Amino acid sequence: MAFKLRISVSFICLMVLVLATCSNGGGISIYWGQNGNEGTLAETCSTGKYEYVNLAFLATFGSGRTPMMNLAGHCDPYSNGCTGLSSDIKSCQAKGVKVILSLGGGAGSYSLASSDDARQVATYLWNNFLGGTSSSRPLGPAVLDGIDFDIEGGTDEHWDDLAKYLSGYSKKGKKVYLTAAPQCPFPDALVGNALKTGLFDYVWVQFYNNPPCQYSSVDIANLEDAWKQWTSDIPATKIFLGLPASPDAAGSGFIPVNDLTSNVLPAIKNSSKYGGVMLWSKYYDDQSGYSSSIKSHV
Repeated sequence: MAFKLRISVSFICLMVLVLATCSNGGGISIYWGQNGNEGTLAETCSTGKYEYVNLAFLATFGSGRTPMMNLAGHCDPYSNGCTGLSSDIKSCQAKGVKVILSLGGGAGSYSLASSDDARQVATYLWNNFLGGTSSSRPLGPAVLDGIDFDIEGGTDEHWDDLAKYLSGYSKKGKKVYLTAAPQCPFPDALVGNALKTGLFDYVWVQFYNNPPCQYSSVDIANLEDAWKQWTSDIPATKIFLGLPASPDAAGSGFIPVNDLTSNVLPAIKNSSKYGGVMLWSKYYDDQSGYSSSIKSHV
């Protein structure tokens, strides 16, 4: 009897392990910062919907430019008015949410002139947003978890150098997470070389505004083929499916909830590199309730 009981307990443990491994659950990454009507950063993290929040954007930097944030209607960095976000950042981190500074965006002014320029930008980021020190930290004393490369303009030069210099700071204490938001056509025209370094933890690929590799209600093959290429060819820890949170959030590529949960996620979640879903953005997610509808399936 005791022997049978031991077998039963062992079997149950094995099944629990198998189920946990097979489920391959992921998280949701959200972009916050480009609409003053999307709630505060602290409120965003308090929803419990998101595992990662990208602060969008440090839109001006590199090639001699004075680095400058653009957080739309949330605060005015020109008058040092964003330092109050420090308590919000700490509140998010206390809930286990990683808060990441996103570089670039679709409308910024940025580039790297040389490897030395990349080193200087990395030093600036370390001292002003990460574990270093500066008398003028734009977001106050809070230490962010990492840096996101949302490079959508300029050239492809020296982003790999920036990744290497930033990664080097992980040796000084708290790990600096590196993330990126490339376009789904492979390889990405701007950060493709940087991604080859193998230094990136999370890559949220934009499967929208890119008809050749985004979802179509007629055919999932384009997205699935692109997903397989990203997960097999990019040496990152986890790859995320980047989507608009509502039809209004992008020109194309929105996936209705039922299509995502019934067709798309089952087709991609079997990858060991599946990390979850990235959404643009918190404002549009508020309008649509998209993350709430998909959370249990991600």
